[in-house]
Amino acid sequence: MPLKAKICGLTTPETVRAAVSAGASYIGFVFYEKSPRNISPVRAAELAAEIPASVTQCGVFVNPSDEQLRSTLAHIPLDLIQLHGQESPRRCQEIKNHFKRPVMKAIAVTAAQDITAAKAYENTVDILLFDARPEPDQENALPGGNGLRFDWQLMKGHQWHIPWMLSGGLDAGNLETAIAISGAAIFDVSSGVENHPGEKSIPKINAFLAIINKDNR
Repeated sequence: MPLKAKICGLTTPETVRAAVSAGASYIGFVFYEKSPRNISPVRAAELAAEIPASVTQCGVFVNPSDEQLRSTLAHIPLDLIQLHGQESPRRCQEIKNHFKRPVMKAIAVTAAQDITAAKAYENTVDILLFDARPEPDQENALPGGNGLRFDWQLMKGHQWHIPWMLSGGLDAGNLETAIAISGAAIFDVSSGVENHPGEKSIPKINAFLAIINKDNR
């Protein structure tokens, strides 16, 4: 199966162009005020104008209200809604039905039971994303993009009826290991292609996607 990558938390035209040119299959915009990668819907729409239709535009939300989703979609017609909070399967279904968009649910992982619990979403959402759960005592922890990783061995042996992504602490230095261990086909990266939180590095984006492209040759 060909490997794919999502470059998340982009905020500048230069990094959007770099990610698209290097072969990203998904581009992620973060709509969460506490994140250093937060972007306004108006600015995201400006950046999205440079993204070809072949690349999926994903919006990242944390426990969004209908009003936030409505006002965001009024500016940028996202291809995929990513829910990265404590949204229940029922809430995911409500959002999917109301806004007529595919939904991806992020699952915070510490142990095997967290992955098993994701089965509750499998008949509701279109894609699952497995990310590392922040440490309980971690200062200024975000729902995602903390640069933490979980034990990728936990993914082995699980069969899913829908696509899924691996996230959490990925970078060009460990991506090949993640590919070998997890069995994932789609990889989501944010902090691993940054110089510091919120500032993406074009060389790091290129290095990450070069590994994805290499494994597809």
